[in-house]
Amino acid sequence: MSLKLGDLAPDFEAETTEGPIRFHEWIGDQWAVLFSHPKDFTPVCTTELGYMAKLKPEFDKRNVKIVGLSVDPVTNHSRWATDIKETQGYAPNYPMIADTDLSISKAFGMLPSDLEGTCDGRTAADNQTVRNVFVIGPDKKVKLVLVYPMTTGRNFDEVLRVIDSLQLTAKHRVATPVNWQQGENVIIAGSVSNDEAKEIFGEWDSPKPYIRIVPQPQ
Repeated sequence: MSLKLGDLAPDFEAETTEGPIRFHEWIGDQWAVLFSHPKDFTPVCTTELGYMAKLKPEFDKRNVKIVGLSVDPVTNHSRWATDIKETQGYAPNYPMIADTDLSISKAFGMLPSDLEGTCDGRTAADNQTVRNVFVIGPDKKVKLVLVYPMTTGRNFDEVLRVIDSLQLTAKHRVATPVNWQQGENVIIAGSVSNDEAKEIFGEWDSPKPYIRIVPQPQ
């Protein structure tokens, strides 16, 4: 079964390039991004891992931890990091999970739960569905799932944009419109009555009764 928004993210223990972790304990009271890879030494993933390392300060500002996953051992991850640094200018500065028995990929619904075997002998094409991005909140629940094909590099600037929206809307009773960016106007949530909205927001622009636009709350 694939994970749905609002589901509790699976907890697990794993070896990583920064030592063993228990996932929920590792997240703590922060947000987390887990992004997965079908195989080490694959070209598109190499660019993604380097770019994510470059963006890490932006995730840090938002109290978001980053963890990568690939269905190969830690020793391969460490050798791959050298290539990533050489070709992308940044080596991974976050842990990389070794999912050698495929158990985490199965738990997160990226591979069939009844799949037998380990990473040994499996190709990137065999694992092509291990190309997800999961954003997980401090409550350990899934807030976002993105699934990409192997041939299309992921847009991690978009992941940051969504996290800005998730964190804002978790704190304030608003929603964010299409292509919203930090600092732009937002929409009063539909669950807020007009009387409540007057108390919370004062006035608003309303091109239609069901669209109530206000400046972004601080």
